[in-house]
Order: sequence, then C-alpha cells, then structure tokens
Amino acid sequence: MINFVSSKEMKTEKVDKRQAILDAAEKLFCETGYEGTSTRQIAKESGANMAMINYYFGSKEGVFVEIMNERIAGFASQLKIINEDKISALEKLHKVIEGYVNRILNNTAFHKMMHRELSLTQRPEMYDKIKDAMSHNMQLIDRIITDGIEDGTFNKVDVRMVIATIMGTITNIVISPHKVISCSNFDLNDPKDKKIIKERTIAHLQDLTTVYLTTKK
Repeated sequence: MINFVSSKEMKTEKVDKRQAILDAAEKLFCETGYEGTSTRQIAKESGANMAMINYYFGSKEGVFVEIMNERIAGFASQLKIINEDKISALEKLHKVIEGYVNRILNNTAFHKMMHRELSLTQRPEMYDKIKDAMSHNMQLIDRIITDGIEDGTFNKVDVRMVIATIMGTITNIVISPHKVISCSNFDLNDPKDKKIIKERTIAHLQDLTTVYLTTKK
C-alpha cells in the first residue's frame, strides 16, 4: 500500500523541523553560550541533520541571528499595538515598561545569554545585524516619548537616555538581582520570587518615568 503525503503535510513538517532547530539552539546557547555550542550539537538536540541547518540558516551565526530576530519581531508586534492604542503617551509608556519587564523576566536565561554574547567584541558583524533589527523597536518607543513631548504631556528630555535607563535597569536586575534583593536565597527561577521582582521593577520604572517626565521644572 502506497502512502501519499500531501504538500501541506510536507510544508508543516519542514516548519516543525525548522522550529525544532531554533528551539534546540536557544536551549544550548543559554546553557553553554554561543562559542560552547556547535552545529553538530544543535543537530543532535533537534533531531535534524547538518544539511538542514545549513539549508534553513546557513550557519550557526544564522541560527543565532534568527532566534534574536524572532524575539525582536515578537516585541515589535506588541509595541505596534500599544503605539496605535487611543491612550495617553504616559499610559503607552507604562504599557511598554510592563511588557518589556514581563518578556525579559519570563526568560532570564535567554536575556543573560543575549547580553553576554552581544557584549563580546569578536563578533561585530553579528552584533550589527541584531542592532539593525532592534533599531525598529527603539524607534517605536522613541515615538511614544517624542509624541508626549510634542503634545506637552512630557518635559523636554533626552529620549534615548530615558530608553537606556529603562532597558539598563531591567538588564541590571536580571544580571545582578542581589543589588535590589537582600534575601540570600532569592532565586529568579522561582515563580514566587520572580513575581515579586517583576512587580517591584514595573512599579519602580513606572513611578520613575512618571516623576521625571511629568513633574514641571
């Protein structure tokens, strides 16, 4: 008996295998870093072969950049919805802060890995590709704050410094949570501890931006 496979099923199988490669690579990058992960390990972990990795992504760098692009695109969709919402600039910024904190703290291992890899200087071409992808998200946040300045809601401020303050604070908490938590057995992987630090981070950044952007000088 001959089993016929439809083109739709073949396409689904290809999509599933491609995603399996990305999922396996992300897991390995988080555990052992970019340098510590080989395409052979990715192939073994994903159940794919080396030819498939090369076909879909070209190289290990291509896999890494694609993972980053998917993350960046996911947040871009969220930012677009916030930006188009009929609410004040301050409410939009507060939603951005909440969304960004949740995305980062829901996957701290990935963010630590990303921060570590992008801080290294031996891969400038990879960094430039990711930086270009991130620039769109930066422009959307920039637009929210700039609109607030233009309509008189916000003070005239250095917009990119405000964005750096928000993002830098979140990254610092992920990398060094002991700076804001005195408890010695605090664990970012524990759901209860994570919930506490999420709420504190969101409240702090929302209060900080409100006071800085709206208090008349």
